[in-house]
Amino acid sequence: MMDERLLAKTFVELADTLVADFDLIDFLRLLTDRCVGMLGASAAGVLLADRDGELRVMAASDEQVRLLELFQLQNDEGPCLDCYRTGTPVAVPDLCTETARWPRFAARAQLHGFSAVQALPMRLRDEVVGALNLFRAAPGPFDPMGTPIAQALADVATISLLQQRTTQRTTVLNEQLQTALNSRVLIEQAKGKLAERQGIDMEQAFTALRSYARAHNRRLIDVARAFIDDTEPLADLVS
Repeated sequence: MMDERLLAKTFVELADTLVADFDLIDFLRLLTDRCVGMLGASAAGVLLADRDGELRVMAASDEQVRLLELFQLQNDEGPCLDCYRTGTPVAVPDLCTETARWPRFAARAQLHGFSAVQALPMRLRDEVVGALNLFRAAPGPFDPMGTPIAQALADVATISLLQQRTTQRTTVLNEQLQTALNSRVLIEQAKGKLAERQGIDMEQAFTALRSYARAHNRRLIDVARAFIDDTEPLADLVS
């Protein structure tokens, strides 16, 4: 019988990614370990797509399944790859029946001690980010009660991952915006100082700073900072 308290705790843990010390590897290992512990799988693995759309082995409950997941990627065949590419679940109760479909994978899986596999898409609407893969040592039909729970765990994990990625992108954009704002302040200070020193208007001062930066293949902010701090002579700029 499934531990309902552990299941509820798992859903909460998978949803809680808005923390400063979020660890992606630990998060995904939690997912695989709980699938093994609660769903009767012998092993579990997670494949995630990188920014270029290439699948990577990101978590595995044990070394045997990690090697099998790598084998899938290296040989470009297997249920987990099909699941990711189609965005639909793939269930194989007995790998002996799929030797024509995945000849190398089926043989290697059995060599590693696995006779059945279930691959579940990690997707949110049209965006598929990877696959959660459950392996069993013994062949046979999958638990009709366990499959929707496994998919629900994959769905919650996917939402959390996409939320984390959005948070990270937002953080990067905010940092870039703050850097741009700080640069703007320094450039305005440099413009004012140059305009006063040269007796020119602010637009002419900006044009002079920009032209100097381009002529010397330097960033405008670096030239502005050097001029304000008087750390360089900038002979071509200050006459």
